[in-house]
Amino acid sequence: MAMSSGTHRVAVLVRDGVLPMELGLVHQLFGGARGPAGERLYEVRTCAVTGPGMIRTDADFPIGAPHGPEALTWADTVMIPASHEEDESLTPDALPAHLARALEAAAGARLASICTGAFVLAAAGLLDGRRATTHWLSTDLFARTFPSVTVDPDVLYVDEGRILTSAGEAAGVDLCLHLIRRDHGAAVAADVARRTVVPPHREGGQAQYIQRPVAKEKATSTGRARAWALANLHEPLTLREMADRASMSVRTFSRRFREETALTPMQWLTQRRVDRARELLESTDHTVDRVATEAGFGTAASLRQHFVAGVGVSPGAYRATFRGTPTS
Repeated sequence: MAMSSGTHRVAVLVRDGVLPMELGLVHQLFGGARGPAGERLYEVRTCAVTGPGMIRTDADFPIGAPHGPEALTWADTVMIPASHEEDESLTPDALPAHLARALEAAAGARLASICTGAFVLAAAGLLDGRRATTHWLSTDLFARTFPSVTVDPDVLYVDEGRILTSAGEAAGVDLCLHLIRRDHGAAVAADVARRTVVPPHREGGQAQYIQRPVAKEKATSTGRARAWALANLHEPLTLREMADRASMSVRTFSRRFREETALTPMQWLTQRRVDRARELLESTDHTVDRVATEAGFGTAASLRQHFVAGVGVSPGAYRATFRGTPTS
């Protein structure tokens, strides 16, 4: 992917019927990312293949697209929000010429879809042989229409390198934060999340839709145990200790924990420890052994194993990417 030398350029491709919330969240999240001196890390432009002008939304108001197709050749990343009125009619043999031209213009850019925007990428053949997701209400149709795509209906987003797909609107938030984290590290993404008052990190593999009854009493939540665990990640926490904090049996706690987070307690704990290790690798000069201890992994070997599984690179490579300081 040809990246710009300075500010990362993001083009949001809008079409008639676009969901305003999805357009807004891209601008809000990328536009809020700041570097160490307060500089903007992304420039975001809204564009339409039909040229600058007004675009209908799925709400009762139009929006203006200040830019035309030239923004697609300018962009490092192209985001495709949903347009329900046309997305689900797309097939491998029925990609409108204007969308085909748009994707050709974006050649070399990173491509990411929100919700049913994945239908555009699939109709262009860009998802053939890849994993992808879309809104859970549309996954069955998506799978039938695009049998060459491996559809995962149970995740928030899928990262296939240059091409990424996400589920519904809220999952678009998770995808944008994931891209910011991938580009600039956990600290920048966490700052954007704090400014926007959203969770800093939901793993892409987390379920996008969990059907469960609403808890009748506040006391039945596992939130208190999770808060306690976050404050004590450096300790060798056990399932029994977490259940005791919630005043539940281990069996009840495990069931309710999964209902509330779509993860087992130990899966959740490992992910939070990896998050803590990322923060320490970015913000301190601690050795890998010390990072392992403070994040609760105990040994450098355990940290490396879980870090590579969760992030895809070693702790040393991660630090070198985001701080320019290799470590052992």
